[in-house]
Amino acid sequence: MKPAIHTLVIAISLLATAAHAQVTVKDAWVRATVPQQKATGAFMQLSAPKDMKLVSASSPVIPIVEVHEMAMQDNIMRMRQVPAVGLPAGKNVELKPGGYHVMLMGLKQQVKEGDTVPLILVFEDKDGKRETQEVMAKVRALNTAAQPAAHGESGH
Repeated sequence: MKPAIHTLVIAISLLATAAHAQVTVKDAWVRATVPQQKATGAFMQLSAPKDMKLVSASSPVIPIVEVHEMAMQDNIMRMRQVPAVGLPAGKNVELKPGGYHVMLMGLKQQVKEGDTVPLILVFEDKDGKRETQEVMAKVRALNTAAQPAAHGESGH
């Protein structure tokens, strides 16, 4: 009987460790589109208990999903796909308009405020171990700022 209890304790400990390794995703949202628009962005806050990186994203309802960065280059704001976004241990990393974000492309229909978009995020640790996390991102109005209005910020 004792070996079975010991095995159970080990199994529970491993599950707790696996759950602890998960990246925390907060406030995931997608910007609404206008009719015929073929792309939009997804934004969120990420926090990892150990050094990790967001290496890819996908969605069962959107054909092309990539991790992107907007940055100034030669006095021009440019957007480009990036291989990963670093998540330093214990630090909050915000994917937001004008910075790192998840680009959703090849939209077949309008994404409307109030809809929910399923996203699958892939994270990798320094040893190359990958874990996936499914996120349901709420669609917000086109004029939504990087932070919800309740935080006292306004958008352009």
